[in-house]
Amino acid sequence: MARGIGHQFMVQTYYRYLAPSDQSKGLPQPPLQLPYNPDQPVIPLPAPTAVEVRPVTVREAIETRRSVRHYAPTHLSLEELSFLLWCTQGVKEVSGRQVTLRTVPSAGARHAFETYLLVNRVAGLPSGLYRFLALEHKLLQLDLDPRLSDKVTEACWNQQFVKQSAVTFIWSAVVYRMTWRYGERGYRYLHLDAGHVCQNLYLAAAAVDCGVCAIAAYNDEAMNALIGLDGAEQFVIYLATVGKRDRV
Repeated sequence: MARGIGHQFMVQTYYRYLAPSDQSKGLPQPPLQLPYNPDQPVIPLPAPTAVEVRPVTVREAIETRRSVRHYAPTHLSLEELSFLLWCTQGVKEVSGRQVTLRTVPSAGARHAFETYLLVNRVAGLPSGLYRFLALEHKLLQLDLDPRLSDKVTEACWNQQFVKQSAVTFIWSAVVYRMTWRYGERGYRYLHLDAGHVCQNLYLAAAAVDCGVCAIAAYNDEAMNALIGLDGAEQFVIYLATVGKRDRV
């Protein structure tokens, strides 16, 4: 059986091939959050505790977890969105060694992701593209182009439930935030961490009567272009749609 680039990737990221990391060389670490233009609108989010969530046991959340591709035409509340953002990237503490401790695990507490949102139906928010500012627990408004939902759907190979969702989470990887410590092996950890984040979204959604569907099938170049990422230093790594469960 021919060995392809996937196998090559795994082999080339064995420890024996790794060069010294930039951290070991004493180089400064990248910022914990991407900078942003303060002239862009910033929307405060309600406290994550502001939403009343349904008590769900761990057993129930795991046993009933499934991917949901059909959603009710109901808006999410801003409180519910705030809760889901907190559960997936919430910052509990910025430690003295300048790392964030969050609601999800991450290799070396590097937390190399930024969360973008395609908002279709969230009460009080115009439809469009936003970025979650995890350190401040706020949203940065990026683009209110009414064609964005169609464009993201097209970039996801025309999976129609994207534009039918209330909101689609789009996680991007800020590569150097991870490779600063782990070098090329850090690419492995980016993909592992993405799984941690998305699983938290699945489980948290159960508490606010929402369904989730993770998406790994998308056009990388198109998605990166829509978000404004270069595809090298930053790239889209995972997506997930969210919406109220359709009880009909």
